[in-house]
Amino acid sequence: MHPIRESLIAMSSGARGRRGRATIRHFLEMKQEGRPIVAMTAYDVLFARLLEEAGVDLILVGDSLGQVVLGYDSTIPVTLDEMIHHARAAKRGAPDTFVVLDMPFMSYQASVEEALRNAGRALKETGVEAVKLEGGHERTCETIAALVDAGIPVMGHIGLTPQSVHALGGYRVQGRSEAAAERIRSEAVALQEAGAFAMVLELLPAPLAETISTSLTVPTIGIGAGPGCDGQVLVLYDALGLNPGFEPKFLKRFAELHDVALEGVRGYAREVRAHSYPDAEHSFEGD
Repeated sequence: MHPIRESLIAMSSGARGRRGRATIRHFLEMKQEGRPIVAMTAYDVLFARLLEEAGVDLILVGDSLGQVVLGYDSTIPVTLDEMIHHARAAKRGAPDTFVVLDMPFMSYQASVEEALRNAGRALKETGVEAVKLEGGHERTCETIAALVDAGIPVMGHIGLTPQSVHALGGYRVQGRSEAAAERIRSEAVALQEAGAFAMVLELLPAPLAETISTSLTVPTIGIGAGPGCDGQVLVLYDALGLNPGFEPKFLKRFAELHDVALEGVRGYAREVRAHSYPDAEHSFEGD
């Protein structure tokens, strides 16, 4: 185990922190005991509060906010300021949940020094517990090792890495060939050796993701990577049916909030136009 990560784990007081928040040690214990880690994205106070109330183990403030909140066509335009703004709000909504912030494109790639400054700023200004970096090649692992050495917990991310979508040729399953699978297996080991406390496996064949998961001591959290990972993560808007045009094979909708919200807004509009809202029940009387 990476010595600095081991010291970060040792600082945890038991399985959970003082107020019930999960810790890195807790996630390692969940893996060892075969208890799946439940993760989901959130970008604001209300949804983060809902996830905490539901007992989600980990909240990811993902750079997916670029697409589902800010209307960009990819995660690439998202800035560090935008990530900090949303992560600060999410952390206020879920103070007792372990929150991870995605480091956006070009906030850590230029140099180790810039990565240290930006990741340190992210933790200081938001109160989140960890950051996530995409990629498993040598340069990224060197950056992760430097962050962990500085006391910044890091989650890795391999497979389909959305910040590299153009280089990867689009949003498609990774690791189908033996050469590609071997590369991804090697990246997973390298991330663990660099000190990552966990890693996301995205859009991988299920057998490959399971092989990687069983070979590592740190937890894996899958999205489109089958049931063999140590946990699962979904974008909240997708899982709750708020993004009806998005229908990848891996996605299961656990609610249809788009339809419910649409009917609610239409009902409001009907009553306003009919002069039936507000009525006496929803109005204040004079003295």
